[in-house]
Amino acid sequence: MLGACLSDSAKADGAARYPTVNYTDTSPHESAFAHVNGVKLNYLDWGGDGPPLVMIHGIGDDPHVFDDLASLLRDRFRIVAYARRGHGLSESIGPYDGNTLVEDLKQLLDHLGIQRARMIGWSMGGNEMTAFAGRYPERTERIVYLESGYDWSTPFFFKAFETTLAANNPTATDMASLDAVRIWYRRAWLGNNVTWSVGLEAYLRDLAQPDADGKLHSQPADQTWGPLLETVASWQREYTKVQAPAFAIYGTTFFPVDTTDPVLAQKLRDFDQNTMLPFRRASMERIQRELKSVKVHQIPDRTHMAIGVEQPLPLAAAIREFLLEK
Repeated sequence: MLGACLSDSAKADGAARYPTVNYTDTSPHESAFAHVNGVKLNYLDWGGDGPPLVMIHGIGDDPHVFDDLASLLRDRFRIVAYARRGHGLSESIGPYDGNTLVEDLKQLLDHLGIQRARMIGWSMGGNEMTAFAGRYPERTERIVYLESGYDWSTPFFFKAFETTLAANNPTATDMASLDAVRIWYRRAWLGNNVTWSVGLEAYLRDLAQPDADGKLHSQPADQTWGPLLETVASWQREYTKVQAPAFAIYGTTFFPVDTTDPVLAQKLRDFDQNTMLPFRRASMERIQRELKSVKVHQIPDRTHMAIGVEQPLPLAAAIREFLLEK
């Protein structure tokens, strides 16, 4: 984590890596809101005349995390990504249990007139996607698990994850400015190999929103994190109910370990070796055993959050090929 203040070199590094003067979100989507299931959800719509492709982000994320990937896939699909309740620009209204979140997704698709869709779920997004596909097989064409082919409720994983997540969270200093947030986010989640993009900038600005006084605060809000984590800790996957063909894509590490903080770096390495490595192996074996039709692929040298934004061209090509299979 960052120390009490950013050094001059860190400030200079942030300015060099993340040029954001006169920033404009240039991703070819429209942002809109839908009132569904008692909550106002924000969604991004890339348009297009192809079959519907719905993208579901992870816990603590927002739909802009798909900006770069969606821009590469919109030539063949009509793409929609939405902010789960309590995330991004959507309203923070409970409850946050699994049944409510799946109903949010169903009603949003109804609102948009989408009767049958392909889906991509990233991280926690695999929870809604799996449950929806199991309950509504007639509305699910194909599904992609993007670093989401895990049952996050597994106690062995979740307890260690909570502890490591707390150690890797932003400090007040990390939230002092957008420059500081960018530096923290790269160090905490991406690593040094990811090129900062317009999509990542839009994503970060939904994660770090200014209040009326201009002070940045993280989204989801603190009071929302507790119920969301309780949902993740209790939401068990039911893969055997899924009938749609699936493509499960995995990275090889969870957190980047190239942080300059040696204590944190060791904690992250311990988590990867002692928890994530066996958990990933068991998850891949389970998904191959329980899903009726699944293709499993692992991308070397990718973290949990870098997998969708680092070298997105080959990722988009692999996803496109799977989603268009007859």
